[in-house]
Amino acid sequence: MKVVSLVPSITEALFDLGLTENEVIGRTKFCIHPKEKVKNVDIVGGTKNINIDKIRALNPDLILANKEENIKEQVETLMNDFKVFVSNVENIEDNYYLLKNLGKIFNKEHKAQLFNLKIYDILNQAKITQKVKVAYLIWKNPYMTVGSDTFIHKILEEIGFENAFKDQKRYPAIETEDLASADIIMLSSEPFPFKEKHISELKAFYPDKKIMIVDGEAFSWYGTHIAKCENYFKELVNDINLKV
Repeated sequence: MKVVSLVPSITEALFDLGLTENEVIGRTKFCIHPKEKVKNVDIVGGTKNINIDKIRALNPDLILANKEENIKEQVETLMNDFKVFVSNVENIEDNYYLLKNLGKIFNKEHKAQLFNLKIYDILNQAKITQKVKVAYLIWKNPYMTVGSDTFIHKILEEIGFENAFKDQKRYPAIETEDLASADIIMLSSEPFPFKEKHISELKAFYPDKKIMIVDGEAFSWYGTHIAKCENYFKELVNDINLKV
């Protein structure tokens, strides 16, 4: 089966499940894992600006898309000519069924189940010892955070964090003063590439708060990625537990 993936984390999952470059024939420019495999796969645009003509030329048997990652109208256009599987992953249960479905589609059920078990095991072990209110920032100018209907929120919740913006939806824009209630401010490494200098900028407003860079992929990449984050989450949780 020849597949085009329009979702970075799903592209990674396909290779983790054992598909080859002969099967995954198209990807977006944001599909960067695994590096040694994706470099051999044709790029069909970005997640939000798909090159439909290029996909048509590849003539895949299946296209994998996502409700949030991709533009509805572009996906619907592809549906006129191709079989398209559209995922919607908002929590760990959704992720479980995503991997289960991919396992069925590609006859990789056993591998998919192993990844699911590993993910549950990692999240069961990665627990903070008491409630800590966090503000998780994904963008700057304006600052943007995550509401309760996002995958990132669910991962924060799984670990035991309380999202300071749990009463909001999707990705609200906020002001610096809105961060006052958070015990910890997390600056995600993606989609905005927060760096140490951005910690300094916020320290000017909140000198006594813990402000830290976190691995955006660990919190936002569904599919198989969390199964590779065991050490990262252990170190993060240990660090937080020492500080609270």
